[in-house]
Amino acid sequence: MYYVLMDVTLGYDALTRFGHALSDATRTGILLSLRERPGYPAELAEEIGVSRQILSNHLACLRGCGLVVAVPEGRRSRYELADPRIGRALDDLLGLVLAVDPVCCAVSSRDDCC
Repeated sequence: MYYVLMDVTLGYDALTRFGHALSDATRTGILLSLRERPGYPAELAEEIGVSRQILSNHLACLRGCGLVVAVPEGRRSRYELADPRIGRALDDLLGLVLAVDPVCCAVSSRDDCC
């Protein structure tokens, strides 16, 4: 048996990782889907509308950020949020109302100022 040493991230660093995860539409879609229920990669890829390879890359990122965990089930793995508070945080963020300057922060120009 072997053990993998994991770093624990708190506060500011955890928030930065969460923000990084949400900065990509595919990762956001994965998190929102897992907020509803655990899922399997093939189902998540179909639901979100991406290839399994793209989904796999994003799941690896989310695992690395500590936001999701893979639960082995025989030859398959089920993915779920690493902490139920992530789902509650997503619920709170979905209720956010922002006053956006369309010149500065258009979706197509995210890198300009937002």
